[in-house]
Amino acid sequence: MSRDPTRRFTPIGAACATVIALAAGGTQPALAQDMTVAAAPPTRVERIEVTGSRIKRTEDEGALPMQTITREDIVKSGVTTAAEVMRNLSANSGGLSDGGSINTGGYDQKGFNSANLRGIGTSSTLVLLNGRRMANFASPGDDAGVDLNSIPAAAIDRVEVLLDGASAIYGTDAISGVINFITRRDFTGAEVDVYIGDSQEGGAGKRTATVTAGFGTLAENGFNVFGVFDVQRTDALSTSQRSFIKDLKIPERLPHLLSGYTSPANIRLSSDQVDYLRSQGLQINGQLIDSQTINFSAPDCNPPANLYLPGGTGGSQACTYDYMRDTELYPKSEKLSFLGRGVVELGGGHELFAEVALARARTWYVGSAARVTGYVDYTMVPELAGYAGLADIDPEIMLRMRLEEAGRRTSELTSTGQRYVVGMSGSVGAWDYEWGLNHSVNDVADRDTHGYVLYNELMQGIADGIVNPFGPSSAAGLALIDSIQVNDTVRRARGTMDSVDFQANRSLAKLGGGALGLAIGGEFRREKNTFNPSALLLSDNINNDFAPEGGTATSDQRRVAAVFGELRAPLTKQLELQFAARFDHYEGVGNTANPKIGARYLVSPQVLLRSSFGTGFRAPSMNDLYRPTRYSSTSTLPDPVYCATVDNNYADCAWNWDTRHYSNDKLKPERSHQFSLGTVFTPHPLWSVSLDYWNIQKRDVISEIGDDVILANLDRYEPLVHRYNEDEGLDGCEYDADDPGICYIELRKENRGRQKASGLDIVVEFKGLKTGYGVFGARMAGTWMIESKQQPDRNAAFISNLGRFVTDGVVQRWRHRLTFDWERGPFSLTLGNTFYSGYDDQNSAINTDDGSVVAKNRVKAYSLWDLSGGYEVSKALSLRAGVQNLFDTPPPYSNQAYYFISGYDPSYTDPRGRFFYVSGRYQFR
Repeated sequence: MSRDPTRRFTPIGAACATVIALAAGGTQPALAQDMTVAAAPPTRVERIEVTGSRIKRTEDEGALPMQTITREDIVKSGVTTAAEVMRNLSANSGGLSDGGSINTGGYDQKGFNSANLRGIGTSSTLVLLNGRRMANFASPGDDAGVDLNSIPAAAIDRVEVLLDGASAIYGTDAISGVINFITRRDFTGAEVDVYIGDSQEGGAGKRTATVTAGFGTLAENGFNVFGVFDVQRTDALSTSQRSFIKDLKIPERLPHLLSGYTSPANIRLSSDQVDYLRSQGLQINGQLIDSQTINFSAPDCNPPANLYLPGGTGGSQACTYDYMRDTELYPKSEKLSFLGRGVVELGGGHELFAEVALARARTWYVGSAARVTGYVDYTMVPELAGYAGLADIDPEIMLRMRLEEAGRRTSELTSTGQRYVVGMSGSVGAWDYEWGLNHSVNDVADRDTHGYVLYNELMQGIADGIVNPFGPSSAAGLALIDSIQVNDTVRRARGTMDSVDFQANRSLAKLGGGALGLAIGGEFRREKNTFNPSALLLSDNINNDFAPEGGTATSDQRRVAAVFGELRAPLTKQLELQFAARFDHYEGVGNTANPKIGARYLVSPQVLLRSSFGTGFRAPSMNDLYRPTRYSSTSTLPDPVYCATVDNNYADCAWNWDTRHYSNDKLKPERSHQFSLGTVFTPHPLWSVSLDYWNIQKRDVISEIGDDVILANLDRYEPLVHRYNEDEGLDGCEYDADDPGICYIELRKENRGRQKASGLDIVVEFKGLKTGYGVFGARMAGTWMIESKQQPDRNAAFISNLGRFVTDGVVQRWRHRLTFDWERGPFSLTLGNTFYSGYDDQNSAINTDDGSVVAKNRVKAYSLWDLSGGYEVSKALSLRAGVQNLFDTPPPYSNQAYYFISGYDPSYTDPRGRFFYVSGRYQFR
């Protein structure tokens, strides 16, 4: 059955279609009334609702700090997706992206683009669409949040970012803030937008097209119905297309991060096999064998990807594989989205509205050719066939093989979002009200399409001698490899959220500064997640794609109910207080009540002071509680225990150690308190400066301990490292008293300890300077981090990732977005700068003589400039052209070992280099 969202029909979807049909028929004309944001006509002052309060107000500066990204800002910066919009937000740190999620072999959250305010976790950032929730990304993993690919970016009117916790107003999980994507509310006429972009060196080209059409106005027709359809395609970017990859000198700088799986295959011997072959005078590259890892092709090693690199993971008598010469830096993707909205005036001050949002993001992840670990009889190795003594010692020889004849591993990840909302708004007596029904779905399908083969059949082909691990295979071998290629959707996940919400607000008694405002409301929602691995995946016969432990599909759901209230008390013309409280009940987790107190004091027309205090509560996600165990591996890391037994020979004791990631159904919720204190200073009508200090503290933080932290602190965390010489009776860990190697590292979700983050948000804005040369403006929004640290467990010291890469990322000390604008008649120019300060690297480089860390690295600051210019040809036609990464700045060198990509950090950098684009818009009015 098709999984195309346009083919699904739900009760709420039917209601939406009915409303749009009614709107097309028309009813009595009436004045437009917008319950989320109402535009203020020049002839009268109208109250608006801004993110951070449910009570409408006439001022746009409340007690809570908020930044707004307008549609004009988005167009000028040349970005086309919601994820790219968030990349330019200084408060966003460590969100997931397409480039950062490039990996191979069972990475369940490929394709997930997320926001992460303050760097304290995607799960603590609440993302809304028009003030309402969306279903989270469905695939189980470490992060729970909305996939930004589900946001119909072409329909965005503006983004309101509340840089303060709002648990008492929008939901308990809004600990670090709220990002509210607000789409167009009405539209008449038609509009066509096109965008074409390409990088200077080739690769990562982008094509987009958007069609917007609407009909009817509330004032004249009593209805409005409109739709926005957007299609985007981005080309892949390969390592071979970027010169900066060679400039990083990864083999020289990071040999330990490369791979010991090569073509021709490396051979891994036991110590007894090495002793025997040495006694028989076996030589590698003219030297008597003295290493457990050997390759008879050394030192030739079949370049360019297979290298002779004595300091690499293959060691001095084998080969090392440089996968950074044979992978992609940026995936190919296709993104489709549609937003439809209809509103109809019912008379008597009431409106019926409906929204339909559909999105599909399909991304192709391409990595290096597959790794194969297997055993063959020693007689299958021509150079060893004559050493008959191996039959008595151990006739099996381990292969570490790179299956280049199968091609590069390719996965197709499809994330499909659906959201249907139907509701009403209006006035009854002194009350303004709004209610809505919301049905939101995210479907994720992960398909292995190429480069993954059936393992048992491959090993049989090697045993039969038709697949050659040490050179070109026969025609029969190539035919076998082609016949056992996997083309299967190995994982399906579905997340569903159904909710009903209501809110009402009114004015009460008059106070010294205006009317006392009251808002009340509530929400009831059901969340459901399902995960379905394919039968082929569960057979555990896909090479490089492991079956989840347990071997069954999962399905979990829970109900959440909430009520809230808010008071806005303008005590005087200068002083306003805000009080809010919310009570939530999470099925299976418990109850929580969270207050919020805010204050706004107008010292003078030029100076505003504001502050707030609140608490938060994040229930463990269903993935945290119930997800199936995920098998994975570390980056190449040394094991100090094993290294001590082999004289710190890195070729033996540093490896991609197996890991098992466990959920935990005994988790408690995270709890937090946060406060902010700030000022807005307007010394001149053209100038505005805001400075806000914020502080967030969480306890009972739900997390795993990083594998690098575990191996660096084995005196504390050795129980999490399971070794072959420990007779624990664990599956897959066959006991061997003489083998101190790691079977797997246990990474388990626990309530670990506390997390602290604090900093300053700074916004300086200068706009509307009219001169004889045009109108000038400038804006700088930056975040200065004061503190960012977390405990790995309750009794451990805090570990800071502020200005320092730890486990999975870094929080830079300073980040900003700076823009300069100029307009004159039909012409406009915008110069922008995105900046990230430098930081201490992960520093995982190893001295193979003694196992100590050497060559500490400081990652340089990263600064990207972009320039765009626009020309209004006529009222109907506008053109724009621009350059991103104006100075062709490459990502700074990093020795981080967390991401599959090596040599730089792909989580915040842009490997495309200088990128040119042109865009145009034509309006039919």
